[in-house]
Amino acid sequence: MELAYVMGVQSSVTVWKPGEQPKPAPARRGSTGRPRKLLQRDAKHQPVSVKELAVSLPADAWKKVTWRQGVKQKLRSRFAALRVRPAHRDYWRAEPHPEEWLLIEWPADEKEPTKYWLSTLPADTALVELVHLAKHRWIIERDYQELKQELGLGHYEGRGWRGFHHHATLCIAAYGFLVESFFPLSTHGQSWITSPRTATALPAPRFAAFAPSGIVPVRLPLSE
Repeated sequence: MELAYVMGVQSSVTVWKPGEQPKPAPARRGSTGRPRKLLQRDAKHQPVSVKELAVSLPADAWKKVTWRQGVKQKLRSRFAALRVRPAHRDYWRAEPHPEEWLLIEWPADEKEPTKYWLSTLPADTALVELVHLAKHRWIIERDYQELKQELGLGHYEGRGWRGFHHHATLCIAAYGFLVESFFPLSTHGQSWITSPRTATALPAPRFAAFAPSGIVPVRLPLSE
């Protein structure tokens, strides 16, 4: 979809080191046969996992970045960012994957890196911006948790469009019913359910089903 993203990945994801990529397809031997197109690897030319690459980085590659104010103190950690090429199944491709950002977090009090991200943001993106966007996932997950608790999305398949659409439709219908129940008067001084124009327009069974119990049409003088 050609959308820019920052995506968390596992430490076992393989990439090509900065400046490296898979070998091109070998030339065709002779003048017969279909020319080769798939990228090549060999025993000496292989991608590495993001964890291996992170451990091999020099000490000056890690920078301290603060991304937001926490409850007790500012949240900061050590990060490194590299331009790499993902190696996922590129042996079935004729062209290597384009370069992406590999963002790595290695807190000073940890024995090894803890988190990894791949990002398609432009090459001139600053490290601070990369970290901010990567850590923004916490806010999104917190908002989604509140939606599930407060609006009940956890019970209505909130991750799917069809389930969310059904749930939103029911919420809107329930809200409209409650508003009409507590405020049964329209701008013309009469409830839309009990107005003669609406009542004659609706079939009798539907009108009876929608009419709230205990509501009596009352006419009030209109305000200027």
